[in-house]
Amino acid sequence: PPDQNHGLTLTQCRANYRSCGAVLPRLVKHSRPAQKDELPLGWLPQKLLPWFDKNKRDLPWRKDKEPYHVWLSEIMLQQTRVEAVRGYYARFLSALPTIADLANAEDELLHKLWEGLGYYSRVRNLKKAANIIIYEHNGVFPRDYEKVRSLPGIGPYTSGAICSIAFDQPTPAVDGNVLRVISRINNDPTPIDDPAMKKFFAGLYYAIVRKYIMKSMPQ
Repeated sequence: PPDQNHGLTLTQCRANYRSCGAVLPRLVKHSRPAQKDELPLGWLPQKLLPWFDKNKRDLPWRKDKEPYHVWLSEIMLQQTRVEAVRGYYARFLSALPTIADLANAEDELLHKLWEGLGYYSRVRNLKKAANIIIYEHNGVFPRDYEKVRSLPGIGPYTSGAICSIAFDQPTPAVDGNVLRVISRINNDPTPIDDPAMKKFFAGLYYAIVRKYIMKSMPQ
């Protein structure tokens, strides 16, 4: 069935791959040739996942898949260096260990915990979202992509990251880093801020995850 959240079905992905020459003229031109019934770039998981297992950094927000922890880390990491976030993440969770604590926190405490990270709208949106979770979702972080996406301060990338990390859902998290890597693999000059490019790859990655990764995960 069509995927309402992420734009492209597997069939549409293949159709776009054949017909989107004006948007992505060199898609996978310089990559390994696709095998029969293989999606464009479908070989990436078998290359990237072993590399990640070997080289991944030991980060505190990777210790568990608690949605609150994943959400907090993703918001803190927006436009902020990983090393700068480590200490803030630990202090924030020590002071506000649950979503309910966050929803009930005094603004003065929130600003103190966030002081130095900048972009204070992020922490204000965290509290707004926490209250929505408490009062509209009975205190349980929503699992549905669109419901997560509707929370204040959460965009398509962050929603995709939360749902994929916390809930093992095939929701792509496509940001500038992903698009830069793919552009270099394909020697593609298409600007990475082109909305059509981002939408295409979000749909393509969704299909790749569904076909090559989700089927191998324990149910």
